[in-house]
Amino acid sequence: MRVPEWTKPAIWGAVVGGVVTAIVGFSYLGWSTSGTAEKMAQAHAETAVVAALVPFCAAKAQQDVDLTKLAKFNTETSSYTRSDIVRTSGWATLPGMANPDYALAQACAEKLRPTVRN
Repeated sequence: MRVPEWTKPAIWGAVVGGVVTAIVGFSYLGWSTSGTAEKMAQAHAETAVVAALVPFCAAKAQQDVDLTKLAKFNTETSSYTRSDIVRTSGWATLPGMANPDYALAQACAEKLRPTVRN
């Protein structure tokens, strides 16, 4: 059996076309693997949970009987120190949690941050 002359270039064209399509698709068209999609979904879910818990954290901070913690929080200028105060005060530790959540502490500190008026 004799193979036509055009067979070898056609096969190479299909291989190169497939590789180029994959590169363009993953790089520029937003394609992703299932592992990447799962990581993105997990990140979105964590963000949604933190956003839902921020009002509880803020309410816990405002209802704290030790007003010196909130006063110290309001005088701080560093965002790291403010989120650290939220964590150490226990405002970012909700019922059922053993330790404070770092992302929740940051979001809560941002929510509690005093607004600057000019």
